[in-house]
Amino acid sequence: MSERLGPDALRELFLFEKLSDGQLAWLAERGEVRSYPAGVTVYAAGEPATTLFVLLEGTLSMTVRAGGAEVETVRTDHRGAYAGAFFAYLDVPGARSYTGSVRAVTGCRFWELPAADFGWAMREWFPMATHMLSGFAIQGQATQELVSTRERLVALGAVTAGLTHELNNPATAAARATATLHRRLEGLWDELAALTRGELAAGQLAALVDLVREATGRRGALPPLSPLQVSDREDELGGWLEEHGVADAWDLAPPLVAAGIDADRLGQVAAGVPAELLPRAVGTLAAACETESLLDEVVEATGRIGKLVGAAKQYTQMDRSPLQHLDVHDGLEATLTMLGHKLGEGIQVVRDYDRSLPKLPAYEGELNQVWTNLIDNAVDAMDGRGTLTVRTRRDGDRVLVEIGDTGPGIPDAVAAHIFEPFYTTKPVGKGTGLGLDICWRIVVQRHGGDLTFTSTPGDTRFQVLLPTAGPPMQ
Repeated sequence: MSERLGPDALRELFLFEKLSDGQLAWLAERGEVRSYPAGVTVYAAGEPATTLFVLLEGTLSMTVRAGGAEVETVRTDHRGAYAGAFFAYLDVPGARSYTGSVRAVTGCRFWELPAADFGWAMREWFPMATHMLSGFAIQGQATQELVSTRERLVALGAVTAGLTHELNNPATAAARATATLHRRLEGLWDELAALTRGELAAGQLAALVDLVREATGRRGALPPLSPLQVSDREDELGGWLEEHGVADAWDLAPPLVAAGIDADRLGQVAAGVPAELLPRAVGTLAAACETESLLDEVVEATGRIGKLVGAAKQYTQMDRSPLQHLDVHDGLEATLTMLGHKLGEGIQVVRDYDRSLPKLPAYEGELNQVWTNLIDNAVDAMDGRGTLTVRTRRDGDRVLVEIGDTGPGIPDAVAAHIFEPFYTTKPVGKGTGLGLDICWRIVVQRHGGDLTFTSTPGDTRFQVLLPTAGPPMQ
């Protein structure tokens, strides 16, 4: 037979001391006393919030999970301390599960009331207070969601700015090469027209065409030259052209050298055409070689644009279902590409990937936000100079993704609060303090994983652990 408290005993608890006799009698009929031995978990975070607990005897510990560990928020032996489903009067999803855990430090006795009864009593007995508390709770939740959304938009804006910056370079290069290509083609037609109007035999023109084809066809196989080697060969070729009466010798030499044309090759051209047509023949050869070079620039620039667009699509997960089997490396690489503008020349990126990792059922768009926040924080911590390490490993039935930096480290005073919402060490306007809170909620609450960190000066590592079985049922 369960133990119950009478109305007089309930009145001794500060939570109920102002209630009427009828209200106390109503509670006495519905609540009962239970005992828990030392070390037992009374309830755990995430479980359905079914009960309001009021401490009668013993010491309890309230904890929340942060940074991969249970962090104690309250330890008390105060008679009448309450915990559990005290938000049962709210008809919102967040009130349906316990937000933290309670453990019996010593043997404990609790007076327990079903959440449904507590919620009904609050709404019926204290309607005005219930409305005010509900409004406060809902407004607070809405405010946090609004700020959280802003944090996501700010992050997206930063990534968009970076993508725009990254796209600008190849787009400008392609436009510049295309404009130059138009001018070079016009010059090429002029040179060919002059050659065909001159005393050039069909065989001589065919030999020149063959030389052009050979020069342009082997450009990709040429070994790279040092700047000094390029300068020496341009001087040599420019001198040869001047000696043979070719105007604009120093403008023609660079594209010829880039195509691997040397003085011996030009000697073959000179031997195969009349002397008065040599400038036109050399001009034709140089224009054709530069045209090929410009086309290569356009191909390289547009290829770079294509890779950036592909990375952006991978990062935002356009046209894909939210939950999918993914390779974590794809999202990491897309994020590194999106943040390429922030890395600069002073930050070295070290990729230590285990490519044998299995694909994970996960929400990739959300995980990409985690990678963005962690990498962005690491880059900021290094202030433009250091080593960013992105590592993946297998950890039992989980996949480990580690983001490391060589910054000054996280002080102990900051580390204790680092996953708390709205906590930030950045200057006003630089951060809202929700980046790591969002990471924690995506990794821990959304994916059933874990987020931890270790930090010493010169070696800070954030570790994301994701279950290979996928997120828990939502």
